[in-house]
Amino acid sequence: MGVIILSEGLVIKLRPLHPSDDIALAKVIRSALVEFGANRPGFAWQDPELDAMSKTYDASGCLYFVAVEGTNLLGGAGIGPLRGVEGTCELQKMYLAPSARGKGVGWRLMGSLLEQAHVMGYRWIYLETLSGMVAAQQLYRAWGFLQMEHPLGQTGHGGCDCWFLKSLHGAGGGGTTRLTHRKQESRGQDQGGIHDPDHWFP
Repeated sequence: MGVIILSEGLVIKLRPLHPSDDIALAKVIRSALVEFGANRPGFAWQDPELDAMSKTYDASGCLYFVAVEGTNLLGGAGIGPLRGVEGTCELQKMYLAPSARGKGVGWRLMGSLLEQAHVMGYRWIYLETLSGMVAAQQLYRAWGFLQMEHPLGQTGHGGCDCWFLKSLHGAGGGGTTRLTHRKQESRGQDQGGIHDPDHWFP
């Protein structure tokens, strides 16, 4: 579904999550949570699906993409229905290994998920993060997310203190997202990964 060729000649592929990825993905996610002090209640650390992500995202309205370099899984990101809010999905569990950060991988993951969310019929996409994740917030704003004053739905992640929402229809959504993705994709790579969500805990 997508290939990223890095300046050093490495090739990173984006593809749907497979059951054989579960162990490696759980390791990437837990390592990131420990690295940034989010290995505690209120964050994804307590989510029961961490060891069986492929089963969770095989449900209706869900999707998860992973980034791989050969047989090495570098991380991923997904979407799922936002509980309690009709027509809205949540951008979920976007984590990358340190070796994949700042290379445009997060930018491409975001673009792919936004396109698929639109195709799947969602009208809005929501996410939660931390106020200290400045680089990640630059990514969200570059893709047209608007910051909110309060959380939406029932995510179970009460530790997050920063919330964003984006329309997937009309100006800044749907077809516009596809155009923006292709036009600005190189910017995320050329500017040292400024659009790459290196630290993100949805």
